Amino acid sequence: MAVARGRRTLAVILALLTIGGCASPDEPAPPAASSPASAAFPVTVGGVTLDERPDRIVSLSPTATEVLFAIGAGPQVVAVDDQSDYPAGVPVTDLSGFQPNAEAITARTPDLVVLSNDINGIVASLTTLRIPVYLAPAATSLDDAFRQWRELGTLTGHPADALVGQVGTEIDKLVAALPERAKPLTYYYELGPELYSATSTTFVGALLGRAGLTNVADPADANGAAGGYPQLNQEFLVKANPDLIFLADVTCCAQSAATVAARPGWDTMTAVRAKQVVALDDDVASRWGPRVVDLVRAVTDAVAKVPA
Repeated sequence: MAVARGRRTLAVILALLTIGGCASPDEPAPPAASSPASAAFPVTVGGVTLDERPDRIVSLSPTATEVLFAIGAGPQVVAVDDQSDYPAGVPVTDLSGFQPNAEAITARTPDLVVLSNDINGIVASLTTLRIPVYLAPAATSLDDAFRQWRELGTLTGHPADALVGQVGTEIDKLVAALPERAKPLTYYYELGPELYSATSTTFVGALLGRAGLTNVADPADANGAAGGYPQLNQEFLVKANPDLIFLADVTCCAQSAATVAARPGWDTMTAVRAKQVVALDDDVASRWGPRVVDLVRAVTDAVAKVPA
């Protein structure tokens, strides 16, 4: 757990530096994989030029890994980092996306490397070795995430338009089904028990805003000095008294409705008293891949249960 906790803290730090997560039976079928035969090379997107379709992709981004497999480029992926755990069967290695090592990556003889962070000059190191690198940092909006999916589609020869369309449509349907309210519900989104949160300017904050929710963390970073990821405190949150609490630190940090209720003063909050503390899937909540639909579904399900 200490290791997981450390990784979680590092993930929060990385989120700050890059400022700007079981399918249900009624989910739509996944989009059909595109035909690479329809793609033309050479291509140039995202600052990367590829003369030919890459056949040995190394992904050190769990989000990118999910996207690559969703668009049909999975067979071209020869190695992923130790945090890429979805979908089942991905070629997991001991490569680290938090501390990428050029020598270890090169040993996989990739013809394309996908990263979410340029740590320790890894992009320059790989570029010097003539290995193409696509950098896909944390998305700042759903449109930004869709742009990255499309760029990965272009680079791998698997257009992502069908995936983008399906995910966008599903999110719109979930939001449209919510009941109208005279007064918006408020919420607190917890990234870790250190009380880091995400404001409405972030990717996840913008998603929850689509559900008509008001983010209690927004005043804590009104000037954007924290890049959308302010660290709050107990007194601030008790006074804010959110209607809903979303926990994105369940697996990493063993947080739950019970641990939240046990915090000093939190048992007075509306969210706790009304049992409106929502446990999210840590992975789904921290990635900007196709499973973002699952995050929106968890949020809209929770919102729909609160009497209008």
